[in-house]
Amino acid sequence: MLQAKNACLRLSDGDMDTIRFGSGARTLVMLPGVGDGLKTVKGMALPFALLYRKLAKDYTVYVFSRRRELPEHSTTREMAQDVNEAMTVLGLSGAAVVGVSQGGMIAQWLAIDHPDKVRKLVLAVTLSRPNDTVRDVIARWTDMARRGDYPGIMLDTAERSYSEKRLRQARLEYRLLGSVGKPGSFARFLTQAESCVTHDTTDELDRIGCPTLVIGGMDDRIVTAQASEELAAGIPGSELYLYEGLGHGLYEEAPDFLVRVAEFCR
Repeated sequence: MLQAKNACLRLSDGDMDTIRFGSGARTLVMLPGVGDGLKTVKGMALPFALLYRKLAKDYTVYVFSRRRELPEHSTTREMAQDVNEAMTVLGLSGAAVVGVSQGGMIAQWLAIDHPDKVRKLVLAVTLSRPNDTVRDVIARWTDMARRGDYPGIMLDTAERSYSEKRLRQARLEYRLLGSVGKPGSFARFLTQAESCVTHDTTDELDRIGCPTLVIGGMDDRIVTAQASEELAAGIPGSELYLYEGLGHGLYEEAPDFLVRVAEFCR
């Protein structure tokens, strides 16, 4: 049922790592967050398939990284154009698209500029424009990246993403992750981080015409719950669901997150 496969797509301006899993008749596209700048989905088909196996029966799931070589100062809108090209190469249209954090920013532009590609849209822990909280967080991560402080980025991400209950386990996990797998270059991460604080779809959200679900966490210490509320208010007819007691990592912590996504997309 999982049928997990890794692939590298050749696009007009470079290569993109992607994975596919599941055997369902419907298509679901997932766009991960800014952590993709540190490690793409290359070789991660089976771990993703196991983590998101609840989707594998009803959907054929594609997960797209950003391009391997991102031009400096690339925007979320330009990254959405890459996703559109990748979907065209694979013959995908009318998909359910799930964007998490920075992936949600890219998903907004995909739905605005390429509505034929998006049948339903889920935007999780993301925003339509930067606020003071995300600017402060990105500035901190950018400083760490420029100093090569990979463990610092991993630990700070954990501290800001999870509930105290989950943190007791996550601190150990992220310390271990921070001691291995350091990227050879932080250039992609710095470019993706910059795109988060230049992203702004506020004046074009009313162009999103597909059914949209916005999911946020009341304790989100990276983009804030208010960002989710503002995003939902700008998209005509969208639904909003906020998790009490959870933050930016709710897509890992909330036991019903995948069920909620699957039911909406179905």
